[in-house]
Amino acid sequence: MADGGARRRRAFIGSFTAAGGPGVVTASVAPQDGALTLLSSTDGVLDPSYLALSDDGRTLYAVSETAEGAVAAYRIKGETVELAGSPVRVGGSGPTHLSLLDGHVLTANYGSGSVSAVPLRADGLLAPAASDVLQHTGSGPHDRRQRGPHAHQVQPDPSGRWAVSVDLGTDSVRVCVLSGGKLLLHREIALRPGSGPRHLAFHPDGTHAYVVNELTPTVTVCRWDAGTGSLRPLAEASVLPDAPAGDAHPSGIAVAPDGRFVWTATRGEDVLSVFAAEDGGGTLRLVGTVPCGGHWPRALTLLDGRLYVANERSGDVTWFALDPGTGLPRRAGSVPVPAASCVVLG
Repeated sequence: MADGGARRRRAFIGSFTAAGGPGVVTASVAPQDGALTLLSSTDGVLDPSYLALSDDGRTLYAVSETAEGAVAAYRIKGETVELAGSPVRVGGSGPTHLSLLDGHVLTANYGSGSVSAVPLRADGLLAPAASDVLQHTGSGPHDRRQRGPHAHQVQPDPSGRWAVSVDLGTDSVRVCVLSGGKLLLHREIALRPGSGPRHLAFHPDGTHAYVVNELTPTVTVCRWDAGTGSLRPLAEASVLPDAPAGDAHPSGIAVAPDGRFVWTATRGEDVLSVFAAEDGGGTLRLVGTVPCGGHWPRALTLLDGRLYVANERSGDVTWFALDPGTGLPRRAGSVPVPAASCVVLG
């Protein structure tokens, strides 16, 4: 998309329709300050809570975080998105995350504790059925949240060779290969029992990864070896300077493109935490925390030196300018989006 020779930025916002959300929202992104302006919305899919954008920017994919579990594709048409065909069942329940790898959409299915692969056609739209479902097994010590597996995220590693899935219920990260449409387990890496890993983000050097934990307010620093597909936990860093005053459930994580800073969001405490990545990314030092600009920050996204936060329970997307020296966010604005769950920028 172009406007006077310059590429026009768009933001796509997911939401929970069951909680009053408008579905998938399209917004423009101002080139000067990153401000969002709401353009349109579509509610053709139930609970499109997480989104992913195709490499060519023509197609948007969304999970349908329902008991039936599905993924949908939308064509991007200027200021709107249009559902392209019927949603496709993923063979698992409650998909919370999706990503693209080797001509497939991968989904992490929280309810059933599995990861699915849905093939893409040559035109970028979805094939009519999932090609494979990899079922996780195991449990953790938390009596309510870890009675069984709960896959929360799946994504390719920076090399594009591996699919990495994070399971809150089993306190582990699984490394898989996608071969012939089949997900094959390469190895499973155990994290601290009861930590409840939720999301993982890679350092841009490709040798470190950071796992944000939902059941304990920490980030696990790991060494990543793309050659062998191995992940080694090194240390944990607290996302809060003091013990939490009440509920504290970390959610999103983002890493600066230059690798200097890592940001996390924590629900309940409703703060964003800033870490300085030191020792080549092998150590995280907490710089400080700031209010998230709303209530229950579910996800955060970086674009052009700004941080965008989807605050689910206050129903808004808030954006922050980032101090280049400290990484600390400064609130710059917000738009109302009921039951907002994620932001994708392209």
